[in-house]
Amino acid sequence: MSAVPRLPAGSLRLRLLAGTLVWMMLSIALTGWALRTLFQDHITQQLQAQLVMQLDQLSAAAEWTPEGGIRVAPMAADPRLSRPLSGLYWQIDRLGAAPQAGVARSRSLWDQVLAVPAIPGNDRTGGHRVLSLPDAQGHDLLAVTRTLQLPEDQAPPLRLTVAGDTALLAEPLQRFTHLLLIALGLLSLGLAVAVVTQLHLALRPLQRLRERLAAVRKGQAAQLEGQFPQELQPLVNEFNHVLAENARMVQRARTQAGNLAHAVHTPLSILANAAAQENTPLAQLVTEQVASAHRQVDYHLARARAEAAVRATGLSTPMLAPVRALLRTMQRLHADRSLVFELAPQAQDGAFRGEEQDLYEMLGNLIDNAGKWARTRVLVDVQREDGQLCITVDDDGPGIPEALRGRMFERGVQLDEHRPGAGLGLDIVRTLAQTYGGGIEALASPLGGARLRLCLPAADGDAHTAP
Repeated sequence: MSAVPRLPAGSLRLRLLAGTLVWMMLSIALTGWALRTLFQDHITQQLQAQLVMQLDQLSAAAEWTPEGGIRVAPMAADPRLSRPLSGLYWQIDRLGAAPQAGVARSRSLWDQVLAVPAIPGNDRTGGHRVLSLPDAQGHDLLAVTRTLQLPEDQAPPLRLTVAGDTALLAEPLQRFTHLLLIALGLLSLGLAVAVVTQLHLALRPLQRLRERLAAVRKGQAAQLEGQFPQELQPLVNEFNHVLAENARMVQRARTQAGNLAHAVHTPLSILANAAAQENTPLAQLVTEQVASAHRQVDYHLARARAEAAVRATGLSTPMLAPVRALLRTMQRLHADRSLVFELAPQAQDGAFRGEEQDLYEMLGNLIDNAGKWARTRVLVDVQREDGQLCITVDDDGPGIPEALRGRMFERGVQLDEHRPGAGLGLDIVRTLAQTYGGGIEALASPLGGARLRLCLPAADGDAHTAP
């Protein structure tokens, strides 16, 4: 079978991607040009406003002296007006019968005189107008000029001019353009990533459907989960209906098995009570076999219950409370041997994602087993590790040879036939732990005896407590 290319030249993905990116780049380029133009107009207007403010101050400071000259009183001027060739200038020209340019000017003009064109007579209204002037160095100047008539009788009309080099606009415009290019570049990159991601997400529902089917086949999910496009949703709904019917059939079979097991408990209890009233070999044999049958029934019930709990969601059972309760129970159960059952000071609290009854079953078997072998002490610790809760149960007993650590979890195996039990406790623990996705192992204990390490899945923080 020939491989299908992932992105052929005529693919819808390529056409959508190319068209969207081209239109996006054109739009961003047009937006950048418009923003730069608007900012240039803005700073030009700001410079013009500053020049008008300087012109107003100059108009208020200009005076006609008795000697027939022009004097400019001190004013709150820009310091650039005192710095030669700074780019900001003012100048006063004498008009009338004996016109004279530059009768007074700012120190920043040095020895230059601004060539201000003549103002038409109808413009001599006390207002101002905006001009473009060249200076002696050939720089373009933005200027505002006004005709002023002083109140003295001998005072001729004056023309006041304040000008600024347009190079003053270049630095902020250049800085804004640089920042604008960076911002638009980042925006273009972000939008390009968003477009690619959106196309990828929009065209991968079939891939998601295949992944969900694989999860159902592997037993990782009970149904096809998630939202699908409306074209695929009817197919997903029908498939989920088939899966739900299959799950109900399995649940009915499991319930019937549980009912049968519960029904067996009643006659077994009657036999056990009857045998307890006799003190004969037959009664002892019946008692032993009834106890073994009870353990077998409990084993299969626990396994069926755990299988059902694994499929349930939102289960959460606190860990430390059952541990403390079991330690108190075992302390009383082994009171004749003066054993000490204790919880490690560094034990961490958490929640087990499963049934509370199953947690008691597993922990009870482990702690009780450690109590049977311990000489003086049993220590229980709980730690969080990679999304799991790991419970270690240590005893100071004789320990378990490494060669036998694997066999101790096999069904019906007892390492010491003189100890009480049917050899099903640790097998139940292993079966329940594996059903929940955890595990158990036997190690050497720092106390000198055996360490049993049980790891179980931790529940989500928002899950509710299991009944």
